[in-house]
Amino acid sequence: MTIKPSDLHTIPLFRGIPDAQLAELLGAFEKVSRKQKTVIFRAGDTPDRFELLVKGELLVEEEGAARFTLRPVSPVGELGALTHIPRSTTATAITDVELLELPVTDLLGFFEKNADIGFAFYRNLLGVVSDKVRRDRRRMDEMRGNIIRTQKAMKSMRELVLAAHETELSRPLFEQLDDLIQNNRRANYRVTPAPGYSAKLRLDDGKFLDVLEVSQGYLKLDGKTAELTRDRSFWAGVLVLPTDEILVSGSITREAKDGVVVKLDTLVDEFKAKLDDYTTKLQLLDFVV
Repeated sequence: MTIKPSDLHTIPLFRGIPDAQLAELLGAFEKVSRKQKTVIFRAGDTPDRFELLVKGELLVEEEGAARFTLRPVSPVGELGALTHIPRSTTATAITDVELLELPVTDLLGFFEKNADIGFAFYRNLLGVVSDKVRRDRRRMDEMRGNIIRTQKAMKSMRELVLAAHETELSRPLFEQLDDLIQNNRRANYRVTPAPGYSAKLRLDDGKFLDVLEVSQGYLKLDGKTAELTRDRSFWAGVLVLPTDEILVSGSITREAKDGVVVKLDTLVDEFKAKLDDYTTKLQLLDFVV
């Protein structure tokens, strides 16, 4: 398929850029073909190329569930490519497809040499990201609301079981509800720090351990129990975030080949707010394709 500069006007990232400049930009791309059923990228892959779908269809899936179908002309996971954040979805060719590809480093180099095109592109990118953040914040608020309502309903059901006449079902129902309530607590939801927005734990001896997962109540660290403490019931350190440092302590919950999980002691309100802000931003980054 031959793509014309005017075909890019429907893509928000290229709006307002004259056809002559778009033609110059298109000249930097390489056309590649992929057969039907080819996986273009997988969840967890770190992107390094900016891609445009110009022929065929792609299916985008998250954890095995179809999210949407891409058709020409459209960018393919553009925010993930530009931010260098690992993919959260998998894209597979439904039909034979043609893509225009350009390494992100070459794209950025092109913008440095052509500042007028780069300025327009970055201005559009800012608008796209701003819209995405607003949508994701609204979605996060809805998710939190659903979790709160579910938690309240389960607590009410647990109280009903306690108040009702005891039967052989009373104990297993109560224990199941109690487990669900505990597991559904917000503190249990762990997210993975993005490469460009990482966190570390600084120990008393000055050594740093990478934080693999973080939540309000738990950390998963790239290390061993022996590096943290001699006593599994207590450890302490400083959680170093991109913009803040938080004093933390807790106990060892589990150690495995992929790291050690530690439970956090209750944080003071100031530190809790900082950690909540950090985890919320990570959750928003999780939605980048």
